[in-house]
Amino acid sequence: MLRRRRWIPWLRRLPLKEANSEEREKPKLKLYSYWMSSCAWRVRIALNLKGLDYEYKTVNLLKGDHFSDEFQKLNPLGYVPVLVDEDIVTADSFAIIMYLEEKYPQHSLLPQNLQKRAINYQAANIVASNIQPFQNLAVAKYIEEKLGSDERLSWVQHHIKKGFAALEKLLAEHTGKYATGDEVALADLFLAPQIAGAVKRFNINMAEFPLLEKLNGAYSELPAFQSAEPGKQPDAPDNTKS
Repeated sequence: MLRRRRWIPWLRRLPLKEANSEEREKPKLKLYSYWMSSCAWRVRIALNLKGLDYEYKTVNLLKGDHFSDEFQKLNPLGYVPVLVDEDIVTADSFAIIMYLEEKYPQHSLLPQNLQKRAINYQAANIVASNIQPFQNLAVAKYIEEKLGSDERLSWVQHHIKKGFAALEKLLAEHTGKYATGDEVALADLFLAPQIAGAVKRFNINMAEFPLLEKLNGAYSELPAFQSAEPGKQPDAPDNTKS
């Protein structure tokens, strides 16, 4: 005679995750970064604002880690940052931030107002295309080798000031507490690292750029910006000392 299976009440109450032992936790995002990179800094701010947990993967540019075969597979150009989200690999800070904006819409970085959105794109592009490349480590090193260290600093300062002057004019009628209003948006992620680097690394006098100086003060009060600062990263020199 067949015996009826006994119904076990507690079995039905088990959460699906406990009942299915094969289900695995979704892997963390991986950010390939260098502590001093302003491009990686932008992405760290975006990740913080969106509340996304990630694994920090150090790429030491001074030691040439970016020339390794392993890293070149992620980004053939050999630049940081690179974001790995499961099987999706994205390089370039602008592309990464836009990817995060589309996949993780919490704390949107793009205003609904089309004009403000366009201003954000323009401001971010001024930093990414017309300032940062001229102070890039490889470019600055080349200028120093050809013309000397004094010319290197002069070269970088010239391009920073040119870009900052353009930003002052572009943002003049759009700023609130932040670059394009009272909410943090895309432009702010690009401005914060650029302004901080201009002051600390390239001796730019921000008195010439009062609007940007005001914004810099506002950024310094935001936790998402503070924790993304270079000195607080795992590979910063003070953090790597034994």
